[in-house]
Amino acid sequence: MNRVWTEESRWFGLAFLVLAIYLSPLFILQENAHIRVHDNLDSNIAWYKVLANSGQMFGSIHGVIPQIINGLPRNAFGTEYSGIVWLYAFFPTMTAYSFSQLITRAIAFIGMYLLLKKHLLPGRQWLPYQIGTALAFALTPFWPSGMLSTLGMPLALWAFLNIRSRESSWKDYAVLTLLPFYSSFVLGFFFFLSAMGAFWLSDALRKRKVNGPFLLAIVYMTGLYLLVDYRLVSSFLLKGEPNSRDEYFHASLPFWRAVRLTFKNYFFGHTHDMTVHGFILLPVTFIALYFVIKNHSWKQDRVFVFLFFLNFLLSAWYAFWFYKGWLPLTKRFHFLDTFNFARYHFLSPLVIYADFALALKIVASQRFSWTKSAKWLAFGQILMLFLFNDEIVYHQKPTVKEFYAEELFSEVRNYIALPQKEYRVASIGIHPAIAQYNGFYTLDTYNNFYPLVYKHRFRKIIAQELHRNNVIRRYFDQWGGRCYLFTSQLGKRYMIKKDSKRHLKNLQLNTVELKKLGGRYIFAALPIDNAIENHLKLEKVFQSKQAAWKIYLYKVM
Repeated sequence: MNRVWTEESRWFGLAFLVLAIYLSPLFILQENAHIRVHDNLDSNIAWYKVLANSGQMFGSIHGVIPQIINGLPRNAFGTEYSGIVWLYAFFPTMTAYSFSQLITRAIAFIGMYLLLKKHLLPGRQWLPYQIGTALAFALTPFWPSGMLSTLGMPLALWAFLNIRSRESSWKDYAVLTLLPFYSSFVLGFFFFLSAMGAFWLSDALRKRKVNGPFLLAIVYMTGLYLLVDYRLVSSFLLKGEPNSRDEYFHASLPFWRAVRLTFKNYFFGHTHDMTVHGFILLPVTFIALYFVIKNHSWKQDRVFVFLFFLNFLLSAWYAFWFYKGWLPLTKRFHFLDTFNFARYHFLSPLVIYADFALALKIVASQRFSWTKSAKWLAFGQILMLFLFNDEIVYHQKPTVKEFYAEELFSEVRNYIALPQKEYRVASIGIHPAIAQYNGFYTLDTYNNFYPLVYKHRFRKIIAQELHRNNVIRRYFDQWGGRCYLFTSQLGKRYMIKKDSKRHLKNLQLNTVELKKLGGRYIFAALPIDNAIENHLKLEKVFQSKQAAWKIYLYKVM
């Protein structure tokens, strides 16, 4: 027993050392680190800072945040009972980000290890595969603001399976109680809990017996999520003014494009739950399936086979959610457009890595040479994930310091020399989150939930530009989450660095409408050749060695 614990503790120590090395760039470099821009620097991180400074952390469900679009609904920033919100409220940006990464990855490792050890891959002989798979799972490049929305699922499943088998303890209920405070219901656990409900129902039908504790545990965790995410519940259930999601239309793909998207997702995954599974994990599961067929071990390896095909079904569901064949239903039931049911793909990381562990067991069980190969495959996946470290993947993107360019925007603020709340700005060629992060009141924004009437008013400013470019017109009209000053020339490019030699030509903005909304300045990443025609006056050009951008400050005349 003592020797087993010592062996396990060694593996644990090695795993946490690897995690520490993986995360070290964040803690060492801080603001000089390179991290994800999409749905991270361009949005969530700025949101946390705006919320912390707004005085609306505990604002009412009818409250607004004046800094964004003349009054963004407080509910658009989610619940105040989320742990990540408080990290950003108490710590500097990169300290909060680094701690969030550490918390999420450590719990992801522990959760997957416990799930494999107790339920999917029990036995001392499988310890290297338990640790190796759990570590690989913890290193996946998850969406940072999702926290434990996907990476917490193995820990939740471990707790539910303990309760299902009537071997529960206080630890299981502690897990179900604490996870809702560091994860999202709508961005992960709604889909996990509905899957648990289907699992419970299949149990009841097969065994013709109701497992009360299991059902109550599902109801308990669901109820807790609804309480924590009460803002989301109120926004969804209470009839209020129409919002931007009322013009979201998802069912647009023809059949063969949906088929293509199925295989694209199956082999490469999704940006919000990347698993980096196409190079090693997927081939290993196919090799394991070959051995299952060869050895006729369908019954013995039924969990592996189930997860293997479930992985493909999740990709198919994701892709075909966008199939235009849904249109008759979406027209009749509007909530099918406002709620993204394609997100069942958030179950994929759990499914893929659990199946990988079982595949390693099947491969290692064949003969000695395969046993050594299985260990190297697990190591290879960990090494592969190191190559997907943010510092490597985003090394050509701006650092956090360069992206938010606080020194540069401080110069802009001092030049304007007015209280920021007394005027409104909008940006061209850079994300409005940058101005928001620096305290400016913006007319443009990136939010999935804001008043539809505002979207229509803002559209008047860019109507002519949208008319000249069908890509941005469809992007804005059929979604509109990015309420940006789009231009037909730049399209969906909004990270124009300071070394660009381009000019904005033939720009056609309705600055009369911009001024009606309170717009007084435009932060442009490029010079506007026909500024006078657009009733814009170039005030000054700002640049800094510490900033990724050059800002052409235009005043609306």
